[in-house]
Amino acid sequence: MSLTARVCALTIAGSDSGGGAGIQADLKTFAAHGVHGLSVFSALTAQNTRGVTAVHVPPVEFLQAQLDACFDDFDIHVVKLGMLANAAVIHCVADTLQARRPPHVVLDPVMVSTSGATLLEESALDALRARLLPMATLVTPNTPEAELLVGHRIHDADDAERAAGALLARGVGAVLLKGGHLQEGQRVVDRFYDGVASEAFSHARLPLDAHGTGCTLASAIAAQLCNGLSLANACEAAIDYVARGLQRGYAPGRSAVRVLDHFGAAPHA
Repeated sequence: MSLTARVCALTIAGSDSGGGAGIQADLKTFAAHGVHGLSVFSALTAQNTRGVTAVHVPPVEFLQAQLDACFDDFDIHVVKLGMLANAAVIHCVADTLQARRPPHVVLDPVMVSTSGATLLEESALDALRARLLPMATLVTPNTPEAELLVGHRIHDADDAERAAGALLARGVGAVLLKGGHLQEGQRVVDRFYDGVASEAFSHARLPLDAHGTGCTLASAIAAQLCNGLSLANACEAAIDYVARGLQRGYAPGRSAVRVLDHFGAAPHA
């Protein structure tokens, strides 16, 4: 009997008890791309399609034990970072990444949930800027997150380019600035910058409320890096994957909020 090895991706993020975002979305995305998914829980949320009602952050010692368990046994090609609730968590994760040196780190700077719940303590923002941005192969902020990271408003494409430049100056390898919050008509434009080239990826704006798109996008990029795509191509393929997942999405709860159909959107589905 022969065993076929799969490339491993690790998500370090919060859970979503409703199954639409967070680690649950990340693992579905990894599986849909044929990647073996590992998970480290940095936070637990009581959450559904209506919102977040409680957050529990496990002790840092347990976080470290999870990290060591994954890195001691698996060859991890990409680490995807999601919800890291406070400065202690960020420093623990940063120390581990500095020691273990995974080839790629995709940072989704989760700060506020779609429903408006705060998911990052204010004191943690400086730690995220100082420790994690310089380690990131790619950072994937939406407009409000990018505004918090760089300290100025983003109203249009020129502002987006300046924000990307400010993030690159902090040591980030590349930036994918998500455009869903910018008012650009019936199109959503996501902008990629790596300090040398820039690309714009455009999709039709879908008239629906969705949950878990940011988590899924970052984990899809991580999966595509595991599958050998270049960074820009991984971003483009991941954006297409999220668009297909939204088009095939469904509302599992009692609200009208949709979650993505991960496996219907799979590249080989």
